[in-house]
Amino acid sequence: MRRGTFLRLLVLGWVAVGPGWGAEAGPWKWKDLAAVPEVYEAPHNDEPGVKALWFAGMPYKGKPTRVFAYYGLPAGASASASGKVPAMVLIHGGGGTAFAEWVRMWNARGYAAIAMDTVGTVPEKATDEKTTWNPKRKRTEYSGPAGWGDFTNVDLAPEEQWSYHAVAAAIRAHSLLRSFQEVDAKRVGVTGISWGGYLTSIVAGLDGRFRFAAPVYGCGYLGEDSAWLKNFAELGETRARRWLGLWDPSVYVGRAKMPMLWVNGTNDFAYPPVSWRKTHRLAKGEKTLAYRVRMPHGHPQGAKVDEIFYFADYVVKKGPAPVRVKKEGVGDGKIWVEFKGEVKKAELAYTKDKGRWQDRKWEVVEAELRDGKASAAVPEGVTGFYLNLFDGEGRVVSGEMVDR
Repeated sequence: MRRGTFLRLLVLGWVAVGPGWGAEAGPWKWKDLAAVPEVYEAPHNDEPGVKALWFAGMPYKGKPTRVFAYYGLPAGASASASGKVPAMVLIHGGGGTAFAEWVRMWNARGYAAIAMDTVGTVPEKATDEKTTWNPKRKRTEYSGPAGWGDFTNVDLAPEEQWSYHAVAAAIRAHSLLRSFQEVDAKRVGVTGISWGGYLTSIVAGLDGRFRFAAPVYGCGYLGEDSAWLKNFAELGETRARRWLGLWDPSVYVGRAKMPMLWVNGTNDFAYPPVSWRKTHRLAKGEKTLAYRVRMPHGHPQGAKVDEIFYFADYVVKKGPAPVRVKKEGVGDGKIWVEFKGEVKKAELAYTKDKGRWQDRKWEVVEAELRDGKASAAVPEGVTGFYLNLFDGEGRVVSGEMVDR
């Protein structure tokens, strides 16, 4: 079946709920997401410097669920402190769970953070670098549906499917985080990796309380080009259209108005560039791209992206602004970008290959910098190309990819 066959979506109606708060779309009800969930102690699961807890999830098959999470504060932060701290909601991807180390990474940078498990499991305690990012997990009597994608259960009621529960878990984690006295509720961001980036793209369109969002790898238009084309083909067109109409981020991200940082790699196996580009174009707020040549796909790689920390500090701590792309275009055999900020180096990334984007070879050549503008001649025979701008610390801001 050809690419693009499935993504003819019946876009669901939107009802705004309060200025700057949330929107109802699909099966979610905002009152269920915005309410502070009940919390349950889990002290035997605590990690060094990080508290383990459970919070109430959405009902599954008529029974209550609980979502496992880690929560941590930066050193010196407390409910009695005079100043509240900014915070992060951290959404793992496929094969992942709530990562205590991810929470600690943000704590070390002055942020409170919560990382929740979205597939109804509890991680075993990490013992080394391998188990830090790939721990064993177990399900419990309070588990909701298992992930990821949950394509085979598309015929069930939406409330019985994984994406419904995973999105709800992320937004309810935000509602819980905002309720803590140590947290500045007006300075909370969200980032997610792979399937977590997919979820971040949906969450950004539903929960306008977030100050910014940073999806890593994940995007929408999964029925046009993604790692799951075989899954959609197996579903058949009618069932695939149902899944996409309920759960594809393209249905929701167009309502996102907060600043967003979009992170991906040219050869990502799951989320190829055209689907990624179509998704980030839908978002309505300030947009920054960080598109690395051959960026590896993984939890530690996605969690340690320096551009995300820098972007967060810019948005919620009034830190230095990242390089900004003001205008860009292609003409007279050149690609160019006008920018604001201090750029130390620019490069043209391009490929001449055809076929699957995941398999194409990308090459890099230096671009010219002059008077707030980067430009480069476009080689003959290219099938995809774009410009990268680097600051003095090697952080990248990218122009849009052009494909031919």
